[in-house]
Amino acid sequence: MVGLAFCLVTTAGCGTLLYRLKTRPPQQIVPNPMALPPAEDTFVWLQVVDVVDDYFRIRSEQPVQNRGEMVLDGRLETSYKVGASINEPWRKDSTDGFERLQSTLQSIRRRAFVFVRPMGAGYDVEVVVQKELEDTDRSLDAIEGAVTARDNTVAERRSQVDDGPITLGWIPLGRDASLEQVILQDILGRITNADRSPLAHH
Repeated sequence: MVGLAFCLVTTAGCGTLLYRLKTRPPQQIVPNPMALPPAEDTFVWLQVVDVVDDYFRIRSEQPVQNRGEMVLDGRLETSYKVGASINEPWRKDSTDGFERLQSTLQSIRRRAFVFVRPMGAGYDVEVVVQKELEDTDRSLDAIEGAVTARDNTVAERRSQVDDGPITLGWIPLGRDASLEQVILQDILGRITNADRSPLAHH
């Protein structure tokens, strides 16, 4: 029985290792920033917002303006979102493969920034997705000590200890290039393939 359990654990461990070894960094298909063809500024911005809303909750936005002498960069910022796991296939904020597996095994969160810059009659769109790992102290002594410092009542202390480890903060893991690529390609598809009118006439 013990031997069987060992084989299962070993097999699972090897499978995870092979998965990691086979997973390569995403191949960049479109540049980031990416050039967009000429189009009406309101149309471009609405497509950007609609795409990003499929992945994150938008926290703030400043629409792009590209009309005559009125030229203003567009900027969009999202709220943080805990990464989708393999048990949440309907969510799009974790790309398939390593990113979704990592978000399943660890506490990962992401947020996005999108910049739309007028370039003549066209635009440059840049997508930045920041990824962070939760830093927790899982030692019982650390949990009890921190809770005791907040409240000396036994009932309150026991309740908070049972809630789980204390979050010490979040560790930056850099950018999620694979998700940036997916969002950029969605934006490009919306702009170039949509049945839209009118186009910008500059």
